[in-house]
Amino acid sequence: MSKALDHVKILDFTHVQSGPTCTQLLAWMGADVIKVERPGVGDATRKQLVDVEGADSLYFTMLNHNKRSLTLNSKTESGKEVLERLVKACDVLVENFAPGALDRMGFSWERIQELNPRMIMASVKGFGPGPYEDCKVYENVAQCAGGSASTTGFRDGLPLVTGAQIGDSGTGLHLAFGICAALLHREKSGRGQRVLAPMQDGVLNLCRVKLRDQQRLKAGPLKEYSQYGEGIPFGEATPRAGNDSGGGQPGRILKCKGWETDPDAYTYFITQAAVWEKICDVIGKPDWKENPDYATPPLRLPHLNEIFGAIEEWTMTKTKYEVMEICNPLDIPVGPILSMKELAEEPSLRETGTIVEVDHPERGPYLSVGCPVKLSDNDVVVERSPLLGEHSQQVLSEVLGYSDEEIAALREAGAV
Repeated sequence: MSKALDHVKILDFTHVQSGPTCTQLLAWMGADVIKVERPGVGDATRKQLVDVEGADSLYFTMLNHNKRSLTLNSKTESGKEVLERLVKACDVLVENFAPGALDRMGFSWERIQELNPRMIMASVKGFGPGPYEDCKVYENVAQCAGGSASTTGFRDGLPLVTGAQIGDSGTGLHLAFGICAALLHREKSGRGQRVLAPMQDGVLNLCRVKLRDQQRLKAGPLKEYSQYGEGIPFGEATPRAGNDSGGGQPGRILKCKGWETDPDAYTYFITQAAVWEKICDVIGKPDWKENPDYATPPLRLPHLNEIFGAIEEWTMTKTKYEVMEICNPLDIPVGPILSMKELAEEPSLRETGTIVEVDHPERGPYLSVGCPVKLSDNDVVVERSPLLGEHSQQVLSEVLGYSDEEIAALREAGAV
């Protein structure tokens, strides 16, 4: 079966997480991703957080499936020649170097256009144009600069970063979308273009509901936030709201049976207006259905602490799975707090390819995330990450047409 992007060649100059997330998604969709790495060194994450001595780390393997590895020293003259030929042969160049690094290598956007007018050059940067565009950015810096940390956590506590990698992997997702759009546009225009995905921009895009709330503050307090019911005034900026729902239907994380010893014995419970009467019956509060103080969602907002307190008294008598079994048939929105251990062991996620087991020649079998997007006509087979330089000979021969003698000369010159 053909793949959605099997006609696309990607020149992958990315490292660590944001860029590799992007190129891995494209590889899963069938693109031929040629990961360019320094000879003898490779992507820094190959040897970060190592758990199996002598093997590539999970950090690297889980971000570089379905790619080919080419080692290349672009500081040598013969290495630069190889790079020029790669630029001419590929459709997309993806990079997350420090600002100006490609220019210093002699491959500015103008030079790349000269070599290949159809080339799409996609970049991850920490910040877009402005006062901070030359700053180095990592995951948690992006979360802080993009508005996530200031709105995460509890009102009386520190700002918090989230365990979801919205700065790195989130930006990689945005960049992959931009590349696909540029490829589609090239079908009409015949020309490539630049695609930029700043990490700050990506985080802010994912925090749009908090920017929404910032503007709503001008019209008065945010009534769905817990602090409104507690009579605590709002400041000038969107506050941290704990586990309050970010939407129009109030929700919170509540304790379930076993919470005293199990750190994940919790459920998220949403008091959706359409099922309010069912919620009252389930938690043993049928009189609330006729109580004028609780008649409408706006009237219930000042009483959220009391309402969720009563719901929690009920959830604490049930396991998080029993809460689901009771509430889901009634269309009451709930969801268990699932640990990474529970997710890793969930059979349905294995069946759909959301979690996959991959065999690696150095480290043996390991679990990884699979492709989160499913296409009806294009199955995704997750292949292991490449060893350093594993495909150098193959890429030089098949993609660039070098002979065995020429490849031997490149090795002799330290270019590959």
